[in-house]
Amino acid sequence: MMPMRKEIILRIQSRLLLLLVAVAVSTSICACQPDTPPPAAPPKVHADLKAHSDEFKQEVITVCDGVHVAVGYGLANATLLEGEDGVVIVDAMESAEAAIPVKAAFDRISDKPVRAIIYTHFHSDHTGGGRIMAGGDQPAVYSHVDTPVHMSRIANITRETTYRRAMRQFGTLLPPGGLINAGIGPHLAFDETKTLAILPPDQTYSGERFELDIAGLKLVLIHAPGETPDQTVIWIPDKKVLLSADNYYKSFPNLYAIRGTAYRDVRKWVHSLDVMRALGAEYMVPHHSRPVVGAAEIHETLTNYRDAIQFVHDQTIRLMNQGLTAQQIAERVKLPDHLARQPYLQPYYGTVEWSVRAIFDGYLGWFGGNATDLFPLPRRERAVRFAALAGGADKLLEQAKAAMAAGDHQWALELADQLLLLDADRPAAREIRANALTALGETQIAATARNYYLTQALETQGALSIGNLKATDIDMIHSIPLSAIFEGMAVRLDPAKSADVDALAGFRFPDTGESYSIHVRRGVAEVQPVFPENPDIVVTVDADIWREVAAGVRNPAVALVKDMDKEGGTLNVVRFLNLFKED
Repeated sequence: MMPMRKEIILRIQSRLLLLLVAVAVSTSICACQPDTPPPAAPPKVHADLKAHSDEFKQEVITVCDGVHVAVGYGLANATLLEGEDGVVIVDAMESAEAAIPVKAAFDRISDKPVRAIIYTHFHSDHTGGGRIMAGGDQPAVYSHVDTPVHMSRIANITRETTYRRAMRQFGTLLPPGGLINAGIGPHLAFDETKTLAILPPDQTYSGERFELDIAGLKLVLIHAPGETPDQTVIWIPDKKVLLSADNYYKSFPNLYAIRGTAYRDVRKWVHSLDVMRALGAEYMVPHHSRPVVGAAEIHETLTNYRDAIQFVHDQTIRLMNQGLTAQQIAERVKLPDHLARQPYLQPYYGTVEWSVRAIFDGYLGWFGGNATDLFPLPRRERAVRFAALAGGADKLLEQAKAAMAAGDHQWALELADQLLLLDADRPAAREIRANALTALGETQIAATARNYYLTQALETQGALSIGNLKATDIDMIHSIPLSAIFEGMAVRLDPAKSADVDALAGFRFPDTGESYSIHVRRGVAEVQPVFPENPDIVVTVDADIWREVAAGVRNPAVALVKDMDKEGGTLNVVRFLNLFKED
């Protein structure tokens, strides 16, 4: 919500660094035993957020003849389209475990073979169960041409921070009673016990529209950038059915996701909604939340939805042009009453304030226009001066305690952050921070905000630690492009270790005919998909062995000795790869 082979790529890149040590080290999501016991009672919950859970009652809804959508089985929906001699499945849930009951339910509706699977976009909650959905069949798998591109780019560059933040946003690791819902679904059905079963696309389209005739079904795939640049909505003209993907769901949209996303071009999102509105659908099937039925209802819903997005965009720009900062604009922009009261524009998932900040940043970048922010004081130095103004750290702590006692939880949280910059292990400050986070989470109508607050409260208490995922599916590991592994290495080069290094490594993969070079040049790793001239070291290995070592399913020490041919000396190979290892 936390890019088709996203999680596997994340795990493989993490494991690649294990080549640098003599033994394999397993990492996983870890819900550690708390140093400080969590509160006995579950956190309180906003009444509207609790009621919103009704939207995700688990069932397969027959929208019209031959169109069925599975709601409430995981974060996203999957849709079954019945054809004359087969079926088409649109989106595939987030894991094998989430997909299994959906596939079983679909099989009870039709025993016809799966002719095609269509991915509406790259997010893993729509792709993680593809092989389960395929069953014993061999369907064609369709997506926009940019779907795998976006997944690989995001996974390779920002994988660690995005993954941690996604676990917080979706509340995946919250204990019982903590998670109410995920805003657009009941929960994200993926954790360290779940299995990815992605079936990569073998058919991609480009351009604005792609007409597909399969299993007797006439489908129009429409490129409709919105929540993602590769978003595909599907129009079934014979049935007047619109599958709206993630361009509409029952919440104010996530124009920005707090797990971390690139700028979502909201003007393109508005245009896509206009394209969708013009179709005249009589049935609209979102891939989060429940269907909308009736041409007039759909037209009004999409009109209000696009107006809400445009309003936030236009008012942000208007105030930007008046010289206001992002925070000042966020404090001023509010939806008009006729939009704010719509049930599908409540901030269960996205919020107006976060959207304003994202739009500001998308146009002008991080600098708000105040010269004070050009070269701010280092955070710890600012905390030192903050404490001095209060009369010392003890006085600052007293103020934080007073703020908590007065129910001024945001101020207490900000004061606790200053205290922890001075002393990260100060128990009283950690307790205040955890309690303030919990209190703020309890008041949120936005599931994403609630989940993030409560998860960070547990992390602050030491009750929770978010690590990496294990890669275990050999078929998926073998499907990862070698380019993804090498791209991941470049952004993990240790600048201190490599400050005085100028070394060139060549990698040959005889089974695939591919070659790569990595030139470490004083803090920069240049990767090229060619074998270099006059390399300092050379590694020759089969691609699948390299992938397995990277994924942690093959012992790196054994592989280095047994499965790889090395030129330039084993010790030099280890030293080179050690440049990419974080100590």
